[in-house]
Amino acid sequence: MQSTFQAAVKQLCDEKGLPEEVVMEAIKAALRAAYRKDYGNKEQNIEVEINDSVENATVYLVKDVVEKVENEDAEITPKDAKKYKKTAKVGDQVQIDVTPIEYGRIAAQSAKQVITQRLQEAERDLMYDIFKDRENELISASVHRVDGKNVYISLEKITTLLKPQDQIPGERYFAGQRTKVFLDKVIKTTKGPQLLISRSHPGLVQKLLELEIPEIAEGVVKIKAVSREAGVRSKVAVHTEDEKIDPIGACVGQKGARIQSIMDELNGERIDIIEWKEDLEEFIKAALSPATIAVINLDKDAGRAKIYVHTDQRPLAIGRSGQNVRLASKLVKLELDILDLSDLTGAEAVNAKLVVEEVKDLPVSEGARNALIEANLTQAGQLKGLGTEDFVSVGLTEEQATEVSEIMKLVK
Repeated sequence: MQSTFQAAVKQLCDEKGLPEEVVMEAIKAALRAAYRKDYGNKEQNIEVEINDSVENATVYLVKDVVEKVENEDAEITPKDAKKYKKTAKVGDQVQIDVTPIEYGRIAAQSAKQVITQRLQEAERDLMYDIFKDRENELISASVHRVDGKNVYISLEKITTLLKPQDQIPGERYFAGQRTKVFLDKVIKTTKGPQLLISRSHPGLVQKLLELEIPEIAEGVVKIKAVSREAGVRSKVAVHTEDEKIDPIGACVGQKGARIQSIMDELNGERIDIIEWKEDLEEFIKAALSPATIAVINLDKDAGRAKIYVHTDQRPLAIGRSGQNVRLASKLVKLELDILDLSDLTGAEAVNAKLVVEEVKDLPVSEGARNALIEANLTQAGQLKGLGTEDFVSVGLTEEQATEVSEIMKLVK
């Protein structure tokens, strides 16, 4: 039959979510400490056996059986050991009952504080182990309270601070509000695990995409890079090896339904989904969309790239307050300098390869452009392989044909 004490321990374990052996060991450690404090010393090896309650615990002094005693607190001769264990021999251990008469009352009183402390430590260690395994995860939580700019979030049994710099700018919080946070790190402290959570971390965008997009969750579509300015805009590069799947369409969803639900969770933050390219120059072009790029001069060793665009494309490439180029730089992990195509001179101009898709974007005279468009040549790819005579035959002047021929030598 289960004793009252055992029932209390079981209830404590259920309430705290602790293993029963952890609680019992904490209690025994507390009783050992209580005995050493009032009756023994630190040199002694003390064991405690708990019967039906703490008050009825038995205290044993454990000694090693040796030929010659050098430490009376820890050693005993075979002759003396046989008083406690008839078969005792050198190398054995004997347990000597040293339970004091008043030990039950003193133990209960002295052990109370130690038991509480040990239980708190065990609970903190358990919570640390649980959350340490969940670093870089998306966690559903609720707002516990709001104190000025500080927001306190409840994650299961722990309340932790969502610092102002980790909040989405402009987002409002109220007690009881359900929200999702990104668990960045878990730090072990004397007061328990400290959870570093964030709503502004790029990882939050990635985890929300993994949650909402089945193709990403299944690994068919992979997220290659994320750059973010919380509350305003994010860029996400995605890729798939499956030719039958459009990675961008899979993320956006029908009529934008999938991506819209994620933007709603992020307080209306805009998310641009772009396709990742193995070719770095092609990836830069995609990262700087919606701007059209004319020339890319890449210096991998320096970690920089000079991006030349037509005058009308420069505002698009840079973005409001430089936001587009900042996000693109983080995405491709390079410093991107946006320059006007007219700035392309000297050796850079000679070595440059124009990245032009449409004839209207060719850096040629207006007359030459119009003549090509009138000849129904609207894509730069249509001009590949054509020479001066071919351009004259479709209506360009000799001068215009020469100009276009020279420019086409620079086009990728």
